[in-house]
Amino acid sequence: MFGFGKSKKAEKAEKVIKSSQEQAIASWVNYLNQVRLDRLTKALNEQNANLDRALNTLNKTFETIKTDVIERNRGGNKGMHGFIAEIAECGIGNARREVVGKAPNYVWINDNGPADLLRDGVEIQQKFVNTGNHLSLQAILHHFEKYPDFLKNGGKYQIPADHYQKINELLAIPKEKAYKLPTSTGEFSLKQWQEVQDFFETTNIKLTDIEPSTLSYNSVQTGMIEQTIEDEKRSIKDTDKSIKDAAYEQSKPTVQEGVKAGAISAVTEGGLAFCTAIIKKTRNGKSIKEFTNEDWQDILKETGISTVKGGIRGVSIYALTNYTATPAAVANAIMTASFGIAQQAYLLRSGSITKDEFIHNSEVLCVDVSVSALSSFIGQAVIPVPILGSVMGNAIGTMMCEIAKDTLQKNERQLVMEYFYEIYSLSYSLEKKYQVYIKNINDALAEYSDLLNEAFVFDAAQALEGSVHLSIYVGVPIEKQLKTVSDIDNYFMN
Repeated sequence: MFGFGKSKKAEKAEKVIKSSQEQAIASWVNYLNQVRLDRLTKALNEQNANLDRALNTLNKTFETIKTDVIERNRGGNKGMHGFIAEIAECGIGNARREVVGKAPNYVWINDNGPADLLRDGVEIQQKFVNTGNHLSLQAILHHFEKYPDFLKNGGKYQIPADHYQKINELLAIPKEKAYKLPTSTGEFSLKQWQEVQDFFETTNIKLTDIEPSTLSYNSVQTGMIEQTIEDEKRSIKDTDKSIKDAAYEQSKPTVQEGVKAGAISAVTEGGLAFCTAIIKKTRNGKSIKEFTNEDWQDILKETGISTVKGGIRGVSIYALTNYTATPAAVANAIMTASFGIAQQAYLLRSGSITKDEFIHNSEVLCVDVSVSALSSFIGQAVIPVPILGSVMGNAIGTMMCEIAKDTLQKNERQLVMEYFYEIYSLSYSLEKKYQVYIKNINDALAEYSDLLNEAFVFDAAQALEGSVHLSIYVGVPIEKQLKTVSDIDNYFMN
């Protein structure tokens, strides 16, 4: 290292500045890493909430099917599956959106009117009819004759996914091939082909007016719906895993970011060396306009060496902090010590220093970088501002260490080092407690958010039940809780 002149005071000042600049680079790299980890943590927490909402929707969907349709035998043996299909379409459609962080968009109308469902403001009439092997088309035609303005008003017909697929396959068969199909009713028959062709040629209903359901005809039958919901839960969990895997991949360190860290470190370290070299020259009595070619060569040489060191430092710290369990301050200390010991080894090989001097200088160098790393740890803990806390801690710690080396006896220096260790241990302990508190707060907020969602749903009965759960959670006395409709009537009417 070069100094501002030759005085010890100037050399120490330069040492503090240099050490602080190095720790600033380390802290900046650590900040980049922390930003990625914070984004990952946030994404995973949000996705956990998304999954919980989606699974809760599926559970409520099956409960509604069970209590409102199956147990009541709603629709009888022939029509029950139709009501099951309507509820399941809403629940599964909403759950698939919720697991990817979108708001539910299906509403079950349930009023025996022209529409069964509402999706993003579009009315949908669902037809799950297998009688006569008409692929639900005749049921659509009957509804259209009863409500001729349904499509004009923006409505949509929805049929089982397998019916829709077969209609498309039949429409794709050319006439010459169709007449070679069997005439009897089968998987693909001439009769069925002709019926599909006639339907779209003789009615005002187009294929674009019809859409496939999420579900097939068999999947909504009484004996199959529970399995259908369970299969959907597995699919939802697979989607959740894919999203979390993608978030994890995005949070990984990249070569591009490592190169960026190296470039910025090189510019920072090279820039400081350039400014320092000029100041050193001017302190010798020269003004900048009096610099010779030799002076500029000296300046550029020192700048170039520092720039290369900075680039190596930035890339190395990035690699150490991301691919090994090495904190940024320690990673910087390793690099600083490596550069310093390499320089001492060069001086030893060239005969400029003795073996004893090499050992002594290397020991002092390791002590200095250890103080720098420990001070940065403490500074960041006391001042939890990216880079600022690390730099201030390093500057104060390095200055104290320099003063201690010059003015204190061995036992007094030991007290200073013990103080540093105690501060570090305390900050580490507090950090662990802080993380536990933050986790507890996040868990409580997530639980509270779920209760709010239960209390503010479209279904009045579910909203009442959710409100009771919310009141219990926030500590409303039992005697003041409104648990039934009659409780609510008495509260507002009396």
